[in-house]
Amino acid sequence: MLAGLAGVCALACASALAQSSVTLYGVADAGFDYLSQVQTGNGTTASRLRAQSSDWGASRFGLLGREDIGGGYGVVFNLESGTNLMSGTAGESNGRLFSRKALVGVQNDRYGKLTMGRNLFIANDQWGLDPMLQEAYSSTALVRSRNVPITSNNIEYQSPSWGGFSLHAQYTLGNQAGGFNLGAANEVGRSDGIQITYRNYLFMLRGMYDEIRDANGRMSNVFVSSREFFAGANVYLNALTLQAAYTHLSAPDTAAGLARNADHYWAGAQYRVTPALAFDGAVYYVHVGSGAGDATHDPSGHAAMFVLGSTYSVSKRTLLYATVAHVRNASGSNFSVANNNPGTNNSNLDNPLPGRSQTGAYMGINHSF
Repeated sequence: MLAGLAGVCALACASALAQSSVTLYGVADAGFDYLSQVQTGNGTTASRLRAQSSDWGASRFGLLGREDIGGGYGVVFNLESGTNLMSGTAGESNGRLFSRKALVGVQNDRYGKLTMGRNLFIANDQWGLDPMLQEAYSSTALVRSRNVPITSNNIEYQSPSWGGFSLHAQYTLGNQAGGFNLGAANEVGRSDGIQITYRNYLFMLRGMYDEIRDANGRMSNVFVSSREFFAGANVYLNALTLQAAYTHLSAPDTAAGLARNADHYWAGAQYRVTPALAFDGAVYYVHVGSGAGDATHDPSGHAAMFVLGSTYSVSKRTLLYATVAHVRNASGSNFSVANNNPGTNNSNLDNPLPGRSQTGAYMGINHSF
């Protein structure tokens, strides 16, 4: 009798384990980077060499889970925190432990996935059309991180592929009384986005529209709170992938006299020489429309950035990387090779002085687990 009960318990436990799973995962990225034309105060600049985390990919750890509930449906969750390997800190300084993702939802292979919580904003999906994969020096630089925000109170739907087509939509609530578009301090206001993708063996096309409002419910800074139109394409030619994209940004609530629109273009390629060795490169260009700038807004101007990179996989989970970039600014522009804040005085001395060029390089190791 005891042996029989033990067998039933073993079968029950096996059945329960087969219906649910939790995975611990993460990325550890560390290395060195060099940056020229770093401001040191009083109009002077200098070069800097430092140890740095997350140049090639964001260091992070997380928990990913799914429980099957029958009928092809499963309850899913994802908790993910950013981390800095150089300092050992995790989360954010404001105490948000799961700074990147904290969400739960329902998934069905036929109907798609619906989740709620904190999540990467839909504009992050541009990484798949960026030859530099939204590394530290990539498509994020000349739009001041506009395409990599993270939003709270997020409702997201992702469809399965229907004949090569797929849909991705997000809606972020401000959660404030007295104004539906308002947001909490240090958070965005009501924001939203929708994306359509078509993919086959030869190419991928993606179109996107999104809006990010500030805490006052306004689109008041072209590189921070604005509306975005995006179109991009990949062409797959065996070991070579060609990539190009265009973004138009506008901020209609910007104060009078300040620049309120910008256009961003890029083109580049990824080439895998061997299964282990790959090279990538891209040219990025931004043009800010007419208008002045101030401490937190970029003025009319333009900049071009040139980036080359390489990765070498020493195993399935570990790679070595190296990247170099150079940005050339128009006389009034101060864009950096990295995704720094806009404006002339926005807590960011890594932007060069207006009109100056800047060069950056980094190398390191990236391990996934």
